Amino acid sequence: MAKLVPLFSGSGGNSAYIGGASGGVLIDAGVSAKRLACALADIGVDPGRVGAVFVTHEHGDHIKGLRVFCERHRVPVFASPGTLRALEGMGALTGKMRAEPMPPGGVEANGILVRAFATSHNTAEPCGYTCEAGAGERYAIATDTGILTDEARQALRGCDTVMLESNHEVSMLLAWPHYSDFLKRRILSDQGHLSNAVCADFLPGLLRTGAARFYLAHLSTKTNTPELAYACAKSAFDAAGAREGIDYELRVCAP
Repeated sequence: MAKLVPLFSGSGGNSAYIGGASGGVLIDAGVSAKRLACALADIGVDPGRVGAVFVTHEHGDHIKGLRVFCERHRVPVFASPGTLRALEGMGALTGKMRAEPMPPGGVEANGILVRAFATSHNTAEPCGYTCEAGAGERYAIATDTGILTDEARQALRGCDTVMLESNHEVSMLLAWPHYSDFLKRRILSDQGHLSNAVCADFLPGLLRTGAARFYLAHLSTKTNTPELAYACAKSAFDAAGAREGIDYELRVCAP
């Protein structure tokens, strides 16, 4: 049985594994290839059993280890056409790597069908991914997005496990003295990041469409805390009459 395992989450690097011990896929490779291989080994996965890396966007905390990991383990890379062009312009892709744009129908790797959906971030052509395993389990990852696009909302419906951004607490962000007003506006914009409140407001609806496991991801270490993100999400579930441990599981990815 496949499962979603957040390996790294936050501004220091992002990567998630979906699959089992016999093989799976990675969403992003935002830490060094060495750290990524060690994290996979910790969950009993040989890096050589990674069927593909799917990139959400070209920011460094999502691609830091991409080139070395994929060259070393001969893993293909998939991303939106705009993201691939950005990666090429940055020199993050080489002739030793197989890099292809996501086709409309998705890509199957190690028995997992991966499809992309549009997100909204200050990058070339960002996306999130849904992953469907052979037994019918569906997983979704949506981070680094200022809003949940209609396409994203539709893609997340019916997924069993959802990893959703809960980046900042708005009051902490506005009070943080080391961010410029420009940066604060960008984070709060439609091309920035989801706040705790926006994330939490969306969760009960996902529960009603079949989701039972939730991961709060991409928390800021400066303008959020795991406790605040968790409390905000749980409050939304409580208001909807949902019971933790019975109706749903809620976990916070440590930044």
